[in-house]
Amino acid sequence: QVQLAESGGALVQTGGSLRLSCASSGRTFSNYDMAWFRQALGKERELVAAISTSGRNLYYVDFAKGRFTISRDNAKNTVYLQMGSLKPDDTAVYYCAASPNIGRLEVTTKYKSWGQGTQVTVSS
Repeated sequence: QVQLAESGGALVQTGGSLRLSCASSGRTFSNYDMAWFRQALGKERELVAAISTSGRNLYYVDFAKGRFTISRDNAKNTVYLQMGSLKPDDTAVYYCAASPNIGRLEVTTKYKSWGQGTQVTVSS
């Protein structure tokens, strides 16, 4: 499996921006579809965005469209989540996840490798 480590979480004000990073080690990063999930306190973990192995195909859930951008740098074995216009509702632990390149990006059950998460807190 691939090992993942997120970073970049912080406390930000409403309307602010933040970039999360997820560094990969182990297996060949470019063979994996990558995704960002989040889990708010007391809520289930939910998909935020996903990106295909090459970066050509992207998927965003509705609340992320227009505010968040997922990208990857296969040379650096890293996937990013650029977040803007942040709201208190975006407060959550954000996780990156990896899946072999099978199935659609939005199929959440295919993501088997997970990082430890990074906390994002948006103050009002």
